[in-house]
Amino acid sequence: MTQSGKNPQNPWGGKRPGNNGSGQGGRSGGNGGGEPPDLDDVIRRAQENFGGFMSGGGGSTGKFIGLAALAILALWLASGFYVVNPGEHAVVQRFGAWDRTQAEPGLGYHLPTPAENARVLNVEEIRKMTIGFADTYSRSGNQSRRSIPEESLMLTADRNIVDLHLVIQWNIKSAEDFIFQIRDQESTIKKVAESAIREVVGQTDMFPIITTGRTAVADRAKTIIQENLDAYKSGVNITQVLIERAEVHPDVQSAFQDVQSAKQDAEDVQNRAEAYREDILPKARGLAKQLEQEAQAYKESVVAKSNGDAQRFTQVYQAYLSGKDVTRERIFIETMEQVFGNASKIIMDGNSSQGVVPYLPINNLSNKANTGAQ
Repeated sequence: MTQSGKNPQNPWGGKRPGNNGSGQGGRSGGNGGGEPPDLDDVIRRAQENFGGFMSGGGGSTGKFIGLAALAILALWLASGFYVVNPGEHAVVQRFGAWDRTQAEPGLGYHLPTPAENARVLNVEEIRKMTIGFADTYSRSGNQSRRSIPEESLMLTADRNIVDLHLVIQWNIKSAEDFIFQIRDQESTIKKVAESAIREVVGQTDMFPIITTGRTAVADRAKTIIQENLDAYKSGVNITQVLIERAEVHPDVQSAFQDVQSAKQDAEDVQNRAEAYREDILPKARGLAKQLEQEAQAYKESVVAKSNGDAQRFTQVYQAYLSGKDVTRERIFIETMEQVFGNASKIIMDGNSSQGVVPYLPINNLSNKANTGAQ
């Protein structure tokens, strides 16, 4: 019989012979301040506590139990080590509450479970999330895409339905916020993203979304998603919002084509009207300018002629005042010249016309009368 039954040893800190009850049995865990315990000291104390068993006082069974307990203790203490790789952060929790975050790469230590535990997160990894579709893989490795209508169908500002497939890329900018501030992180991010994209699509017409306005819609949605996640203190950073597909829903495809055809016809008519306007307006402006210039020239001509006539009349009147008889005779002569200048005239002296027989041209008068009657 061994003496182990008469004097059982406490490997966690009980008395052992020869220590005068000094209580030097090792205590598990660290120093209570978050610093890792001194493993050499712990092992030394454990060896002292289990010295009786190690020395053979308890036989083979005692040695086995001592070695097993020592191994379990060493493994429990060693479970506090963890490794932080580049691009990773380690969030250490003490009894469930946040205690510290290690952002530097390297080896770290926390008090063994259940006192502390560490959660290592890759904060630089770009994670991907899809809205409106899901990628599936067959056993042979072939990839296929399955549409999710309840996510992809959205109502636009002009009351059309558009089918969108989006990819949201994000990473972690605050590991402690990501763990403690939001629950079910990926589901929360997806709901926030879906709400934001529906808001943007609901304020935008369909045609820009399916043509050249995709980038603007995606950028605006990215801004709204980031603002909402920051308000939640989620610790998430949205790196990119990409619209992979934007199409008209098949049920309204024919109606949409009719609308687009009508819009194209309207644009064609408008373009022709613009071309006609660009052609006719310069001509009209030129003609108006020409008429304005002709009117101005006519005005100046009439005014100049009137001024000349007025000046001439003034001069004649002044001359008349200076010599009324001469001026009256000159005016009479000039007037007679204008009246009789183109008329056929026979001037006869009164003294020499006594032997002239009057002649009445009856035939000529008859011809003139017939001509007037016709």
